[in-house]
Amino acid sequence: MSHQIFEDLFVLEMASNHQGSLERGLKIVSNFSKIVRFNNFIHKDFVSRSDIRYVKRINDTRLSKADFSVLVDAIRKSGCIPMATPFDEKSVDWCVEFDMPIIKVASADNNDWTLLEKIASTRLPVIISTGGMSQKDMDDVVSFFRKRNIPLALNHCVAAYPHEDNECELNQIDYLRYRYPDATLGYSCHEYHDWQASVMMAFAKGARTFERHVDIDDNGFQVATYSSLPSQIDAWFKAWNKAREMCGGSADKRRNFLVREIEYLDSYVRGVYAKRNLVAGQTLTEDDVYLAIPLLKGQASSRELMLGKFGHKLLKDCLADQAIDVEALDTPYANDPALVAQYRKRGL
Repeated sequence: MSHQIFEDLFVLEMASNHQGSLERGLKIVSNFSKIVRFNNFIHKDFVSRSDIRYVKRINDTRLSKADFSVLVDAIRKSGCIPMATPFDEKSVDWCVEFDMPIIKVASADNNDWTLLEKIASTRLPVIISTGGMSQKDMDDVVSFFRKRNIPLALNHCVAAYPHEDNECELNQIDYLRYRYPDATLGYSCHEYHDWQASVMMAFAKGARTFERHVDIDDNGFQVATYSSLPSQIDAWFKAWNKAREMCGGSADKRRNFLVREIEYLDSYVRGVYAKRNLVAGQTLTEDDVYLAIPLLKGQASSRELMLGKFGHKLLKDCLADQAIDVEALDTPYANDPALVAQYRKRGL
């Protein structure tokens, strides 16, 4: 399996924003054309504990397995990729049963080795959020999945819901790139002031998979500050596209230069001119030539000129203040037809 599955992957996490309503969940899928997270198992001794916020939220927003099946089918029919964040082993089995192509591990479970073992047994690609994760746990989990040849992506994440812009810690993406140079990195974000700056910076730093919580504003429901509305996700996508456009092509080889860029730079390159009358056969010195703008077509420039003991010999006579052509110098450049053709095109 290839790590390419994580490239340019956007995870729109519904979590429990369906509010226990299949209709609302389908509406979110329809509006975002993305993913919902599976319901999770709660220990039997805590099922009735309404004083525990997490347990209460899960109980209040419970969906049946059949409901989840409908949501997964709706996501697939929308042309998107269904994936889930299982919080227990039974939910992992549901991921397999529903043929999920990717499994997400939440920050709260990134060192739950019983759950991680179960997830690894599926052989499915895994995305792990690293919020609150110690360095040792991170090293261990990367080694764990690498040894099993399971594609793994690490999401930089600040597990505060929401968090402020000054808590984004985007430099952690640089840190992760340094420590795990062959890993796919992502950004799971919960800031709430804008939906553009962080995704652009994260992409520029090397993040290639991105995650936000999503919700819809209907019937007076109070949307969590860390959840994004459709219009905000639209701005998020546009910002990512702009970042990708501005970052350009490959980061591991030299880019192709724009024609107008070369033309502009050539207009500032100095050409080689004769200080005095010169004769064929002489080796050029500083007393023989001077450099000046403009550079003319076919003329030797400061880039090709060598003077002194190892300087160029002149192949033909040249009058004072006359431009010295590349082909008038005994240089390797003059013997390369492709280079000569370029020299004849550059300059005035």
